Amino acid sequence: MSSLKTLLITGLGTGYVPVAPGTAGSAAAAGAFLIAAGLCGGSVACTSACMAVLAAAATAGCVALGPFAEERFGRRDPGPCTLDEWAGQAVACLLLPLGSGWSARLAAAAMAFVAFRAFDIAKPPPVRRMERFSGGWGIVADDLAAGVYANVAAQIALRVVLPHLLPGIGL
Repeated sequence: MSSLKTLLITGLGTGYVPVAPGTAGSAAAAGAFLIAAGLCGGSVACTSACMAVLAAAATAGCVALGPFAEERFGRRDPGPCTLDEWAGQAVACLLLPLGSGWSARLAAAAMAFVAFRAFDIAKPPPVRRMERFSGGWGIVADDLAAGVYANVAAQIALRVVLPHLLPGIGL
């Protein structure tokens, strides 16, 4: 059972990537977004439903397994714990415009990924303060907030900025 908990809390092992495990966890969730967009035929509603389920499941996993993760890795919000990045990245991908083809979907995934990593690393107020919560909430709350910031930034970039800069992308 301990092995299964470790596999889950490390974001299916992405937490063991030797360099930038948080980035690896975010990239895996962005990949899940692309897979969902493909399986959903580009439907924003279907893709967002998949991302909402992923965000909810990853959040629940962090809250439930947070104390285990802190004990297993010996510190608060341990680096190998990347399930929180999965949750935050999934929030960053909610309701993004998917356009009419893979280039637009890839642009949406890339924009959400870059924005989430930027906000997760910078931790603007009140994101950093959320790390003070106890247990699993202290692990995941800051990532969920960074995901909200990233989603707003990605929405603006994809709906306002990119269509003017790259009109052929089909957003």
